Amino acid sequence: MGSQSFSALRGFKDLLPGEAEKWDWIESVARETFSAFGFTPIRTPVLETSELFTRSIGATSDIVEKETYSFEDWDGRKVSLRPEGTASVVRAWLEHGLGNGVLRKFYYLGPMFRHERPQAGRLRQFHQIGAEILGEAAPRHDVELLSLLCDFTGRLGIDGLTLEINTLGCPQCRPPYRAALQGYLAEQQADLCEDCLRRSAVNPLRVLDCKKEGCRKAVAGAPCPVDHTCGACGDHFKAVCGGLGDLGLSYHLNSRLVRGLDYYTRTAFEMTSMALGAQSAVAAGGRYDGLVEVLGGPPTPAVGFALGMERLALLMSPDVVPKPAPLLFIIPLGAAAGRVLFPTLFQLRQKNIRCEMGDDAAKLSAQLKRADRLGAAHALIVGDTEMVQNAAILRNMTTKAQQTLSLSTLAEAILPHLTGG
Repeated sequence: MGSQSFSALRGFKDLLPGEAEKWDWIESVARETFSAFGFTPIRTPVLETSELFTRSIGATSDIVEKETYSFEDWDGRKVSLRPEGTASVVRAWLEHGLGNGVLRKFYYLGPMFRHERPQAGRLRQFHQIGAEILGEAAPRHDVELLSLLCDFTGRLGIDGLTLEINTLGCPQCRPPYRAALQGYLAEQQADLCEDCLRRSAVNPLRVLDCKKEGCRKAVAGAPCPVDHTCGACGDHFKAVCGGLGDLGLSYHLNSRLVRGLDYYTRTAFEMTSMALGAQSAVAAGGRYDGLVEVLGGPPTPAVGFALGMERLALLMSPDVVPKPAPLLFIIPLGAAAGRVLFPTLFQLRQKNIRCEMGDDAAKLSAQLKRADRLGAAHALIVGDTEMVQNAAILRNMTTKAQQTLSLSTLAEAILPHLTGG
């Protein structure tokens, strides 16, 4: 029988040692930061009924039309791997009665799935960190969410980010804007790509988001959403901009910024980086005051965002990730020493000392070489002679200096010597 080799599917990536530690650290900073801002964690399934996304995202969006991994399960139900996290959070909020008139703030971490062309920072299985505030319409909460986003990326040490914001209006003021935009696009059809010709009829705001150069030039003179907002939406946007100014957070007004999901209203925003090329968004979100009602709940204001972890990792300097604690390599010389030192290994690990133990049948020179390969800061050596003397030798792998410790109280005696590696 011939051998067969396997590899990851296109657009799906292994996180190997060295990179996985960076992701762990990003997640730990997220949990710390989001908790400080009063957000609680929520975890939702990766598989949902397809209707959840067609109703929330919009059946004519590119995500639903082209990118969602959808299929029938064994019961004949149409199901989809989640392409984004907000709809699932709102579904859980409704299903489990988490609202009850109380403001709720959630955050989540996990994989999402879209069948799109893989490129740097954009995979078919990608990972997001998201935050949602449900139950509050005040612009202060838009600002709170944006301040969380700025603080989190700052804690990760990412420089060169730009916060871009826009307003998309509401169901009252968007139809006149949509009509004005369609009128403008009707005169630009010769310069629009095939996708945007279709979008101009069914979802014209999406034309503003096209990354193709011809379409970007064609919409350069398009009417701006902010010029067509009603009084309430205009006041809301002014309050958001003012709140960012009060916090000393800089932003750029981008009148072409729209979101690819149909549920957004009023505030829309992106955090972008020139270092990522055309796909410049690191994070994106906005207000979605109509989504809860679309999914069968009561009218409920809400605002949220999601960050792409792949893109965060691309932008981070490896120097900002804390290095692991120095490694202690335990060297038993003989089976008897191995039996004595194995409980010590366990005791040290219980005290969060990062340590490994060598093979008690190997020679001292071989074990020291292995300690070097592992980057151990110290080696702890015990053989028959040391056992007779109730002693253990602690060796600094850099300076080669050695000192003797008591074997009977080793777990306690060694701790002061490991500080500072």
